[in-house]
Order: sequence, then C-alpha cells, then structure tokens
Amino acid sequence: MKQRRLMRTVVLVGMMGAGKTAVGTALARMLAAPFIDSDEEIERAANMSVAEIFRRDGEAFFRARESEVLMRLLAGRPCILSTGGGAFMSAANRAAIARAGVAVWLRADLELLWQRVRHKATRPLLRSADPRGVLAGLLDERAPVYAEAAIIVDASADYAIEAMAARVLAALEAHGGVVE
Repeated sequence: MKQRRLMRTVVLVGMMGAGKTAVGTALARMLAAPFIDSDEEIERAANMSVAEIFRRDGEAFFRARESEVLMRLLAGRPCILSTGGGAFMSAANRAAIARAGVAVWLRADLELLWQRVRHKATRPLLRSADPRGVLAGLLDERAPVYAEAAIIVDASADYAIEAMAARVLAALEAHGGVVE
C-alpha cells in the first residue's frame, strides 16, 4: 500500500468526548504524520492544566491562549491537530483553520458524549450541579458552528478508534487536496 502524504493540517473539532484525541492519534499513525493536541500545547506553555487555567484566569484568558497556540500550530508543517471543544467557536480561529488546513467535525450525539465524559474530572465546563444539562446546552450552542467544518464525520459507539480514523481518512480523500 502506497504511503499517503499529508498536504494540509487536519484540524479535528467537536465536543469533548467526540474522540478527537484518540481518533487523531490513530489517523496520524495511518498517515505517518505528527499528532498534536492543542490543549496539551497550552498546558505545556502555561505549565498548568487547562482546568487550572480556567480556575485561575478564567475562560476568556484561556480562549486567548488557545487562539495563540492554534495560530502557531497552523503555521507549522502539516499535522493532525486535535483542538479543545470551544476552539472552533471563534470566527478568527475558523478562518485561520480554513486558510491553513481543513476542519473535520467529529459529530457525536449527546448520549455518546455523555457516556464518554461523565466520569472525567478534567472537564472544567462540566463542573456544575447538572453536568449532563451543561453538556446538552454546549452541544446545542456549538453544533451549528461545528457544522461549518469542511468535513463532517459521524461518530458511533459501534466504531472502534481505528475504524473511525479510517472513516475520517476516507472523508479527507473524498474532499481532495488534503492527502496525496
């Protein structure tokens, strides 16, 4: 099988729990491309966790750092880039992604997202009396913006990580101009 080459950065967007990091890692392996998690890059630069940044400096401060890191990563060589759930909500971030790469929305329904995130204490936006309600509200708010992604791939609990990555790769090939 001929090795594919990544021509543009693939930016995985979507809700927490959609599988951006897991699918992105598998996709990067398939393409022999670097995988970068923007939240990990933010944590490395700040020397603290996303949750700590939210707690200490607030969401607005975090979003500004997130945009800075995203712009730096988009200026680098093509990679598979997993973003935080809110990164695509910024019009400036969406425009930068469209210029330098291609956005892929890993679309998952509320039930699947809830099954994946309900036991994770690392989700600052879900620290509330009604985390499922918060998740549902975020999904309702964000879905119309995520729908602006150039490519949409539906997630399912039935798909293994490798199968989901293969679905993303097939969508990228069908889209054209991303892998050769």
